[in-house]
Amino acid sequence: MAEPSSPAYISPARVAAPKVSVLVPICNVERYLEECLDSLVAQSFTDFEVLCINDGSTDGSPAIIHRFMEADDRFRVIDKPNSGYGASMNMGLANAIGEYIAILESDDFFEPNALELLVDVAECNQSDVVKGDFYLYWSTLQERDELFRIVDEQEVGRTVRPIDDLAIFFRKPSIWSALYRTSFLKDNGIDFLETPGASYQDAGFNFKVWASAERATFIADPILHYRQDNEKSSVNSAAKVYCVCDEYASMASFVNDRLDGDPRLMGILECMKFDSYMWNYDRLSGDLRGDFIVRASSEFADDLDKGLVDFRLFDPWTAADLRLLATDPERFCELHERAAGGGALGTVRRLLALGGPALVLRTVAHKMGHKSIRRLNARGGAA
Repeated sequence: MAEPSSPAYISPARVAAPKVSVLVPICNVERYLEECLDSLVAQSFTDFEVLCINDGSTDGSPAIIHRFMEADDRFRVIDKPNSGYGASMNMGLANAIGEYIAILESDDFFEPNALELLVDVAECNQSDVVKGDFYLYWSTLQERDELFRIVDEQEVGRTVRPIDDLAIFFRKPSIWSALYRTSFLKDNGIDFLETPGASYQDAGFNFKVWASAERATFIADPILHYRQDNEKSSVNSAAKVYCVCDEYASMASFVNDRLDGDPRLMGILECMKFDSYMWNYDRLSGDLRGDFIVRASSEFADDLDKGLVDFRLFDPWTAADLRLLATDPERFCELHERAAGGGALGTVRRLLALGGPALVLRTVAHKMGHKSIRRLNARGGAA
């Protein structure tokens, strides 16, 4: 396998003109990899190739890849020095020869009919992208699946232009529960930002897909099991703190360069950016939070000055949060920390500090009677 200083090795395709190229990014996942690849062998749809993209694994993953290659001509390897998720995925996109692209993370696994479902729907609807649902999966302490519900009733069975129904932009960027027409990705310059490790690159790819798609089709069928046992709970690496900022800067450049700076997309992007920055802030270790929030404050102050923020997409309390963050990051942190773990009373106290009784009343009215165009639940699924 490739040494850190050596160039990538790309095995030749052994299947002529497959309908689907499945990209499987791999880095030290020997514990889960066999189950993942077995789920591809078990597919009811057989016209596909698998690109196993080995990102400098030092465990038993390479041996597992080669075992599957020896048994099945549909499996190929891209063996490269470690350079991160974005670089791995871009190399996979560049070497895929299928009419469609699917993505399967190496600790997840497909339902047996996943590719058959996705291809049939794509062909019937001439789709740029087909989006399916998925299960949250736990293998410990007791094996169980829980339907995530990424697609709601307004979307199921429809082929739409995502900009005409904004809700999908705000859902969890589950890029692996979908099928993409390869020519659509290439024609629109959709790829991954190459930042360290695996940090937010899925968000940028996901946004570019929805921003560019003319024909997106949604199905309710769950197509894979998204493993929860392998989750990282916090960010402790200083090198990754600002990856989320780089990702959103890249998305903004994409809108400006390829989509004429569409103000609707910029408004969506600002709302997504605030949610992502707050999620990142909460995951950071304490000593990394201060510098990050100062940068976030500066960025949002600049975005407000440029008129990029569409407050119609914000809930009342998040709008108040954003305004405070942009003007007084120290006070923002103080209120945020004070409310953490404070339950309902802590939330009320924070709302009073942010905007007085008027904000409390607007929040109550919003929660009781307003259906947000984001149609989003707390974990990023369909409300």
